[in-house]
Amino acid sequence: MQEMTPFDVSLIAQDRYRLLVDAVTDYAIYMLDANGHIVSWNAGARRFKGYEEAEIIGQHFSRFYTDIDRAAGLPQRALATAVSEGRFEGEGWRVRKDGARFWCHVVVDPIWSPTGGLLGFAKITRDLTERKLAEDSLKQSEQQFRLLVQSVTDYAIYMLDPTGRVTNWNLGAERIKGYRPDEIIGQHYAVFFTEEDRLNGAPQRGLDTALREGRFVSQGWRVRKDGSRFWASVVVDPIRSDMGTLIGFAKVTRDITESVEAQRELEKAREALFQSQKMESLGRLTGGIAHDFNNLLMAVVGGLEIVRRRVLDDPRIMPLLDNAIQGAQRGISLSQRMLAFARRQELHLELVDVAALVRGMADLLRQSLGPRIEIETRFPLSLKPILADPNQVEMALLNLAVNARDAMPNGGTVTISAREYRFATKGGPLEPGDYVCLALADEGTGMDEVTLEQAMEPFFTTKGVGKGTGLGLSMVHGLAAQSGGRLLLKSEKGQGTTAELWLPLAVNAPVAMEAEKLQQPESRCLMAVKVLAVDDDPLVLMTTAAMLEELGCEVVEADSAEQALKVLTQHSIDLVLTDQAMPHMTGAQLADLIRDRYPQLPVILATGYADKLVGRAGKLPGLGKPFDMDALAEKILAVMSQS
Repeated sequence: MQEMTPFDVSLIAQDRYRLLVDAVTDYAIYMLDANGHIVSWNAGARRFKGYEEAEIIGQHFSRFYTDIDRAAGLPQRALATAVSEGRFEGEGWRVRKDGARFWCHVVVDPIWSPTGGLLGFAKITRDLTERKLAEDSLKQSEQQFRLLVQSVTDYAIYMLDPTGRVTNWNLGAERIKGYRPDEIIGQHYAVFFTEEDRLNGAPQRGLDTALREGRFVSQGWRVRKDGSRFWASVVVDPIRSDMGTLIGFAKVTRDITESVEAQRELEKAREALFQSQKMESLGRLTGGIAHDFNNLLMAVVGGLEIVRRRVLDDPRIMPLLDNAIQGAQRGISLSQRMLAFARRQELHLELVDVAALVRGMADLLRQSLGPRIEIETRFPLSLKPILADPNQVEMALLNLAVNARDAMPNGGTVTISAREYRFATKGGPLEPGDYVCLALADEGTGMDEVTLEQAMEPFFTTKGVGKGTGLGLSMVHGLAAQSGGRLLLKSEKGQGTTAELWLPLAVNAPVAMEAEKLQQPESRCLMAVKVLAVDDDPLVLMTTAAMLEELGCEVVEADSAEQALKVLTQHSIDLVLTDQAMPHMTGAQLADLIRDRYPQLPVILATGYADKLVGRAGKLPGLGKPFDMDALAEKILAVMSQS
């Protein structure tokens, strides 16, 4: 056998590069001289752009750009960027010979001579309009193809022999995979696959698919020389001779890890936005229902209370009235939980010592959880106070404890702990600031992912019919959000549940002065007060008027803010009691007009939920719906004593 000369070896290597570029069918790969004139042309470029080699060689590549892009200087800017930054990459509209446009991804790399002179540019274009790769490239001079392939750094372009062993290697492959040519040429390309993919035959399956279907396209994890993984987009094309004999495979790999991670983060953000919008919509719906429910309860509670005061002490009637009042009170409790979820409950914020609060309700917790539940507390020696409504925090903790008890039907341990934590940056679960995490952990059955996602939705419950309203966690969620914190649930099926109630620290917050409590009024005439009662709901208006009359007040009724203003021009009024949520003009707006026209006339604002009032309306004395006669009398006494 005749020994090959170095010249023969060089020709073989050049043939391989020629075959390599010829086998890349889905990319337009061509060269420009230093001024941007085309000096080589391939079949992929001809398919994309429609020009034959004879009519495009020597032409400036700017003819592929739209008129607007040429006027803006984009072609020259692309070459200048490639020279100054070592690479130009972008996407945009390009024009075919027939005038049709196509959207493409372009990479331009400068080609330097050994002495450092600029020889020209290597340009790779991919037609993203149809997401197909270009046809076989035209035959070019072997040196041009070598420079072209070697200058491409954003794609790993290399050849495999028919058995899958690497036969050549470009700079892009070295940059992406980490191997130098002398380290990888001759090795089987399965070395780039993960261990699990090698065991399941993925490397050979890719080659078989390329032979069977003419092309293999996939995405998956690949392994660099240092063992790190990256997400790769891979195209494998079989290379055949003119006689149809398999010579090997052309392989193009691109590292798309960043784009895949960005897509995943986008999907997470979309899911978080969807959940936030869903909870916000549920909150608005629940708050509206609770507000209307409060109006109904206002009529029921007020009417029952008046009847109970007037009816004789009949042993047959009184138990029924008491039972009806208790039922109405349970309805009030339900509506308050709904308002808590909707973040519309009225909060009385003050400094709260979490450890002292838990110690103070120890007996209540033990009685509520029963003898089979052990309670452990783990608190640091010192814990800064939080700014919250202590009654609501107690109710939240009791709800969480009862849920924990129900999750442990055979008994177990409930652990209550607290710790301080600072969120320093935005984008986390909470706004930057200092918080206390009040956590309650159980050893119960836990929740699967589906249940965990729905756990804080109102009326969702895993308990049997009649064993729960499904508003416990919803109430805690609403309290935390309204207080500037958050409720986080952590659970796995069979591994128990941890509920974390995050509430803001009250650093340097002033201690609220305890309001002077008025003595509860008795069932007698308070004073000769003429009250204008305003409410758009006739049931509530009638009940409110009856309660005022029962207290000895003279009452004038108005079913709208507009009518109330007319009444004020016709009667001498001592006090206005108005509903807040009314059409056309709210109670707060009515109060503003009264303040301007009748500065000395006091106004009490009744509302079914905690509206965020600003300005003068925020300073008005408020009365939460539904209210009983004692609460009404106490508020009137307080207001009239200051007027």
